[in-house]
Amino acid sequence: MNLTLRKSNRKQAKIKLALQGASGSGKTYSALLLAKGMTDDWSKVAVIDTENGSADLYADLGQYNVLPLHHPYSPEMYIKAIDVCVENGIEVLIIDSLSHCWEYLLDEHSKMAGNSFTNWSKITPRLNALIQAILNAPIHVIATLRTKQDYVLSTKNGKVVPEKVGLKAIQRDGVDYEFTIVLEINAKHQATTSKDRTGLFVNLPAFSITEQTGARIKTWCERASASTDKSFSERINETKTVAELLEIYNAHPECRLEFKDAFIVQKARLTNPQSFSKEGSVTNG
Repeated sequence: MNLTLRKSNRKQAKIKLALQGASGSGKTYSALLLAKGMTDDWSKVAVIDTENGSADLYADLGQYNVLPLHHPYSPEMYIKAIDVCVENGIEVLIIDSLSHCWEYLLDEHSKMAGNSFTNWSKITPRLNALIQAILNAPIHVIATLRTKQDYVLSTKNGKVVPEKVGLKAIQRDGVDYEFTIVLEINAKHQATTSKDRTGLFVNLPAFSITEQTGARIKTWCERASASTDKSFSERINETKTVAELLEIYNAHPECRLEFKDAFIVQKARLTNPQSFSKEGSVTNG
């Protein structure tokens, strides 16, 4: 096998995103909006539908593709469905939902004779194969995960009322860590992030997912890595106003930490140019 070393390039990145939420939280609809923003072409979007045709409920959004899956929801069937979508030129694949596969595997495990712990050695590789198929797919993948439902008591208008909340995702522990972005959707259809390697949604308050959310992800994927671009520091230093500097800062959340000092110095230079000499260093005066 030939091994080839190449430079890192964000254009190679394909987002693997998980949407977690209770039934009725809007996972399918949100996934479709994300997909539209990530490709801007409904014909390049496909939904692997295990939810009894729920994907067709939003057909008014556009003519996306649907690939229905029916029982048994084995990992092997999911993998075949992913391959079909890749072979047909799909750019954004929605797996709605991944939880059915885990429930299938739990059922298979319960039927196996012998030692329960040992039997997991036969089940786990099958799920791992599916996760690897998702991660290795040369397309964007959005997987929805149902969460176990529970109710908490909250006070509204002076009255104690039950409120539905989403808890742990119905999936093997740790699967969510395989994704680049994990968004939690609450009963009010608003999202928060529990994992984000892009830096796009870190520390954001709860927000509504729109096509623009998907477009931001697409821009992040397609932008050449600024951290490997020698001209990025020059772009910071060439800004003429604080507003222009702020625009670059907001456009590159993934570079804020690495270029923190450069941003701080340039902001100081723009707000108090008298503190710098002509050579660009801080004066003693």
